[in-house]
Amino acid sequence: MAIIVFLLVFFTFSFSKIYVAKWEDAITPTTENYIKRAIEKAEKDRANLFILELNTPGGLESSMRTIIQAFQRTALPVVVYVYPPGGRAASAGAIITAAADVAAMAPGTNIGAAHPVQMGQQQDKVMTEKVLQDMLAFVRSIAKEKGRNEKILERMVKESISLTPEEALENNVIDLIAANREDLLKKLNGKVIKKHGTQIQISTQGVEVVEVGSSLREEFLKVVTNPTVAYMLLLIGFYGIFFELYNPGAIIPGTVGVISLILGLYGLGVIGINWLGLLLVAAGVLLLALEVITPTFGGLAIAGTIALALGSFILVSPDSPYGQIPISVILAMVLVSLGFFLFAGRLGLQAQRRKKMLGVEEILEKEGEALVDFVNGKGKIFIHGEIWLASSKDQIKKGDKVKVIKAEGLVLEVVKA
Repeated sequence: MAIIVFLLVFFTFSFSKIYVAKWEDAITPTTENYIKRAIEKAEKDRANLFILELNTPGGLESSMRTIIQAFQRTALPVVVYVYPPGGRAASAGAIITAAADVAAMAPGTNIGAAHPVQMGQQQDKVMTEKVLQDMLAFVRSIAKEKGRNEKILERMVKESISLTPEEALENNVIDLIAANREDLLKKLNGKVIKKHGTQIQISTQGVEVVEVGSSLREEFLKVVTNPTVAYMLLLIGFYGIFFELYNPGAIIPGTVGVISLILGLYGLGVIGINWLGLLLVAAGVLLLALEVITPTFGGLAIAGTIALALGSFILVSPDSPYGQIPISVILAMVLVSLGFFLFAGRLGLQAQRRKKMLGVEEILEKEGEALVDFVNGKGKIFIHGEIWLASSKDQIKKGDKVKVIKAEGLVLEVVKA
């Protein structure tokens, strides 16, 4: 009997693990993929607890719901810990925290301000009310399932109130306050929760903690969905495509432009943009490009600069949880765009005014080298990277320097240089 008890204890402590995921950014499809992957990894490794350390300004409602569904499906107890001090669980993050089996906060954090915001969309009062009521019903169901304060959660959605850890604990929005991860694990040890109709006692003493990092793909998508990065990719995409159209066959500018444009549009699509702003940015770049193709002495350039600046300023909503595009970045990119197109336009005009040299005209009076000994006054020369048939009244040997004095059809007349 003693051996059986020993083996049970041994296997319990040998295989029990606590999986910890961290997210410090807006809630996006990348977030849901990361959290779902972390939970699946914890389940495969037979972990006994999943902890999400969260610090977010909020994000997409669709991603929030997917994450909460992942919490509800797993048999693992799920803890959401708002951390570090100075962090927050705002908007979608507040509802994700409330939906956990155990909700915890670090001192100096806050939770709330969960009023739904439809990014990049203009909605009438009826639609806005529908969205609000849908969210209220959702948080009421979460409050009922997790035994949280329904009224306070409703106020977070309707009135955008935000609470300190002490206020959240007092109002039964969270379950505990912990100074750090060690303190959290200590306070979780022995705590009993009910999930899927089963009482589960959390054990954290002597259990291995495994951190789940972001994959390279998730880190890349996180960068792409940064408003500043997405905006710059968008403009680089326009520049690259313009260069390719202006100089067909260059390939590299066109390739870079198409890839950058796709990535920029993806990032801005996830963020939620004002489509009028995007159209103004596109119109601004088009007008600047037309200034290069059909110079109007600055008229199109001025109009394009104004359109580009206006579009850039309204591209991302000031209420976006992803943050805004810094004014300094917008001004810099607008000035760079103006300078870029004016410089390209000046080069274009200079090229148009330059005397064109075509065919043999380009090599008249130029020197080349005889490739063979001339026989009966005829031979071949190498000039400007090309091999030409040539004739001469001089005695010319292989390797002699020759000068082109005349062209008759495809035969050059040369003299010894």
